[in-house]
Amino acid sequence: MKSKVYFTRTITPEKVLEMYEVLGKELTGKIAVKLHSGEEGNQNFLKPDFWKPIIDKLNGTVVECNTAYEGSRNTTEKHLITIKKHGWSRYFDVDLMDAEGPDMILEIPEGKVIQKNYVGKDMKNYDGMIVLSHFKGHPMGGYGGALKQLSIGCASSYGKAYIHGAGEPEKIWTADHDLFLESMADAAKSVHEYFKGNIVYINVMKNMSVDCDCCAVAEDPCMDDIGILISTDPIAIDQACIDLVYASNDKGRDHLIERIESRHGIHTIEAASALGYGSREYELIEIDD
Repeated sequence: MKSKVYFTRTITPEKVLEMYEVLGKELTGKIAVKLHSGEEGNQNFLKPDFWKPIIDKLNGTVVECNTAYEGSRNTTEKHLITIKKHGWSRYFDVDLMDAEGPDMILEIPEGKVIQKNYVGKDMKNYDGMIVLSHFKGHPMGGYGGALKQLSIGCASSYGKAYIHGAGEPEKIWTADHDLFLESMADAAKSVHEYFKGNIVYINVMKNMSVDCDCCAVAEDPCMDDIGILISTDPIAIDQACIDLVYASNDKGRDHLIERIESRHGIHTIEAASALGYGSREYELIEIDD
């Protein structure tokens, strides 16, 4: 069975909400809204007003975790200031899930590289999750989408170092690169399965820089915007985004593809697929205006 991925070329806040309704998957209970709050200085992240209709519809709580690198979000105190500066707490309830320890540990007995995932302990307070991803390049992962939000995004500060270090947090920047990518796939599985199907993924292909929203100094977008995708399968939605980039005739596509390929970005999708919590085979269903 191919996974269904719905796609529209129209990118508006209202269209995000419409795509959720088209998907026909109703999230129930208390919903965590995982998104990227944006490093201070970053110009490309998707702002609160863009996500407001879907968050309001779900009465969701925006959730984030502290980073494992120096910047404006690596301590609870600094991160909360950045969240306020960027307007998130003006519009929404916000939960910094690892604001204080101890971390919550999700077991991954079938993980290829890591068998534990350290996430913000407040994850236990939610019945479901919507993962709102800004699809773009990434300096280490090659690209950032649903799988990265599930793994690095939901991991605590310690958990991020643990994934980057492929189980050895002291090797955060020196671990074997493919083992890091496989660790992301392992960690993503644990969060995806934690919510037992009460989870939805939206990837927005807008402001596509080769750099992540975690970069205080990021390159400007190199490609024209492509659209919005939604699915219940995090592997299929990321694969669909990659395929749309490759299929594009945009003059900036080669720059983004070089970033993805030079970091072996597709390996995260390959590793996730091998773990079996989604499929690279999908049906892309385009929704017209």
